[in-house]
Amino acid sequence: MRERRSIVERWEQGSAVALVTLVRVEGSSYRRPGARLVVTNDGSTVGAISGGCLEAEVAKKARWAARGGAIIARFSTVFDDTSDIPYGLGCGGILDLLVEPIHTAEARALLKAMRESLAGRRRNVVTWLPENEQPLRRAVYDESGTVLFESQGRPSHEFIFDEWLEPPQRLILFGAGDDAQPMAHLASLMGWRAIVLDGRAQLARPERFPSAESVLTTSDLGSVLPWHEDAVVIMGHSYEQDRAWLTAVLPYRPRYVGLLGSRHRSALLVSEAAAALGWTLDQACQNLFAPVGLDLGGDGAEAIALATIAEIQACCQGKLGHSRRVTPEIVLEQVERGGPSRYLQCAL
Repeated sequence: MRERRSIVERWEQGSAVALVTLVRVEGSSYRRPGARLVVTNDGSTVGAISGGCLEAEVAKKARWAARGGAIIARFSTVFDDTSDIPYGLGCGGILDLLVEPIHTAEARALLKAMRESLAGRRRNVVTWLPENEQPLRRAVYDESGTVLFESQGRPSHEFIFDEWLEPPQRLILFGAGDDAQPMAHLASLMGWRAIVLDGRAQLARPERFPSAESVLTTSDLGSVLPWHEDAVVIMGHSYEQDRAWLTAVLPYRPRYVGLLGSRHRSALLVSEAAAALGWTLDQACQNLFAPVGLDLGGDGAEAIALATIAEIQACCQGKLGHSRRVTPEIVLEQVERGGPSRYLQCAL
């Protein structure tokens, strides 16, 4: 996602001359179809379509192709003991790359769709590839299927690259303490949209979170309504505030809600939030992760941030293995250990 942002920025600066997209792979490859790079007028590149073995060669061909129209270029990273290693690396795959000049209406439509996806709008891009003497054609649709762009002339072939440009993952951090800073920074490195919210004006300052999309000085959830696709981490260190945030967030059903703090504290928060909502514990524990983050070991703000970002990534990609989850049984067990008096008006 960060790569997409960098490519769009280079296009907007006006120095790009060609756009390269990985559209097909045979065998193994470092990148998957949809990986892109843009070539600038001085031959430099932004983005990647391999592990670094093809970019220089692709840049040469792309600058030449930019003068003659879109083409499919095939590159092989397969080698054996009797031949030299092509392009410096034996990844073991054959890659088909769509190379297209940046000045065409089709390229502009794609780059515009990429820019819109970064702003949170899903786009479906269908490209009829330039093969068997057929020219490149493209159509762009919004999430409802409305046509936003369509090439002139009906495509007469079925060599299609169909992709959805998904918006960046949005991470909402409830709490602007020092431990939220590395989490917002790591989210930015992933290309995510980080939003930080806290009622403490001395903490919720943009200069403390330069990589965040927005930093809000408020405790009111109405300023940021979570979506189902969002990830939320509640890390305010105030029991009362975290309880209020959790109670407000749960009805929106974000796909990830993480609670910073001990298992006992988290269980009490869940118990009280469920009671306030009139929910069962089963309802309240859905999509809830506590203690927050994968159990990677280590301590400190950076380690917690790494564990949390890794867990969110795995959750959102459907790759989640074992995480520390709050269950109704755990909540009841922890509630029996005592109430929240030890957490009131004190930091963790």
